[in-house]
Amino acid sequence: MAPDSSSLIMQMDLTLPLLGFYDAPGTEGFEPLVFPERGKHMCIYCFFENFHKGETLVITRENFGCGGAGSCLCNVQTRSRQEYIRFLVEEEGLKASPELMGEWIDRKRRPYLQQHPYLLMGPVRADKYEYLKTVTFFVNPDQLSILIIGANYDAGPGDPPPVAAPFGSGCMELLPLFEDLEAPQAIIGATDIAMRQYLPRDILAFTVTRPMFERLCALDEKSFLFKPFLRNLKKARAGLSMQGV
Repeated sequence: MAPDSSSLIMQMDLTLPLLGFYDAPGTEGFEPLVFPERGKHMCIYCFFENFHKGETLVITRENFGCGGAGSCLCNVQTRSRQEYIRFLVEEEGLKASPELMGEWIDRKRRPYLQQHPYLLMGPVRADKYEYLKTVTFFVNPDQLSILIIGANYDAGPGDPPPVAAPFGSGCMELLPLFEDLEAPQAIIGATDIAMRQYLPRDILAFTVTRPMFERLCALDEKSFLFKPFLRNLKKARAGLSMQGV
């Protein structure tokens, strides 16, 4: 059953909608739907305004919009290993050498293996929770701080780090960079400069697995969400707003 995120959203003063990432057998119940234009390069994040309007993006192995998304989300080979290395190193300068990029591709670039024909990105829907894989919060720096603290709230010192900021494309940060979708984990995303043109300049993504989403939604009045540190931060921001800063 989907947890209630309303208290968390209110305490964060979050205005941008949550983005659910689903792996589902059909598209019924996810409407209204949008699709990449066939034959055109379209980054997932160019649909940011559609997400804001409550629409759901649908991608499949036959229509994925961007070669990177096709490769890492749909496991469709869109370039050879050497072509990827040449493009990412020689054209985009994302690693110091072809050898380093090759190591990263071999060790870290694991494609997501679909369970169903449709991958969907749109509102978090209680009646589709069984198909939900991750939830993304689009946040400013203050809200990112809240979520990082929240992700660490139930974590012990011997547990795996609950928050990571791995190297990868924007669509990789939404799903395949997680090592275990059944563990409470979070990724600080939207750090790929190739896709940041589609987001407001002060917004990052904080993507969580379903277990971490449930942990965050369970934060109650005993937690920092209702304590002086956060109240003081809100007062300070309100004061700056009144001064026109």
